[in-house]
Amino acid sequence: MHCVNTKGDRLDRYLSQELPDLSRSRIQQLIEQGNVQLNDQVCTSKKINVKVGDRITLDIPEVQPLELQAEDIPLDILYEDDQLLILNKPAGLVVHPAPGHPDGTLVNALLAHCPNLPGIGGVQRPGIVHRLDKDTTGAIAIAKTDIAHRHLQAQLKAKTARREYLGIVYGAPKAQSGTIDLPIGRHPQDRKKMAIIPVEQGGRTAVTHWQVLERLGNFSLIHFQLETGRTHQIRVHTTKMGHPIVGDQVYSSGHSVGVNLPGQALHAWQLKLQHPLSGELIAVTATPPTHFTKLLEMLKRRIAPSAHPTPNK
Repeated sequence: MHCVNTKGDRLDRYLSQELPDLSRSRIQQLIEQGNVQLNDQVCTSKKINVKVGDRITLDIPEVQPLELQAEDIPLDILYEDDQLLILNKPAGLVVHPAPGHPDGTLVNALLAHCPNLPGIGGVQRPGIVHRLDKDTTGAIAIAKTDIAHRHLQAQLKAKTARREYLGIVYGAPKAQSGTIDLPIGRHPQDRKKMAIIPVEQGGRTAVTHWQVLERLGNFSLIHFQLETGRTHQIRVHTTKMGHPIVGDQVYSSGHSVGVNLPGQALHAWQLKLQHPLSGELIAVTATPPTHFTKLLEMLKRRIAPSAHPTPNK
């Protein structure tokens, strides 16, 4: 039981200050579900104001198991403690179960790796803070607790978390670096694709900073830094530049590199964020997959001068 001894505030705001381990949305959920009593009466309004002397009783139900099967799928762990986990995701691994991918996902793997999750939002599940496309590889952060989930989401919203990618694109940009600031929304004709959509038509602000690291003939290795994290952001922005990501079957159809790839040549290379409890800076680097490095080596060999030049006659 909590007894209000400070100046009154909205019920959900007051409880979120008193119970920092619970997210505001979780507290609102508990109120709406009738798990909060105000002066011995069930209160289902989060907006009601509390006052000094009010008695608040909070009943937190047991964490409900997620109705998904845990699967023993190998994980490449870059960092782990009791609050968060950072992985190097391989190509082909879907993050969330969805129609067409009911199992074999990262969430199924995490339920096996973390069988004693305390729960997020009242459900025993890992907190996916940001996503990577099925065929994009690299660093992805997962929250294990409500407080970590809330803290990491706030870092992404405030743009204090830093996400950097490596990508191999078709062609060679004229400039050495630049910024793409174009809103992204669902494609009006193909609902599986994203597109540049004006904000007034439902697009959301999307900002990508880029820099050419290496020019490889008709290809380029580019470093990307995300300021926002829209679905397919880098893939859509590079296509708009006229330099789509190599191997992207959705946005670069008709292009060829002469080798088979398991997905687009896009890799979440580095992730930097603040630890949700200690505030310590955590910086991880995810080693690019073999298919990415082999593609780079092949492109470098193509432009390298012959090791055995023809002798003068």
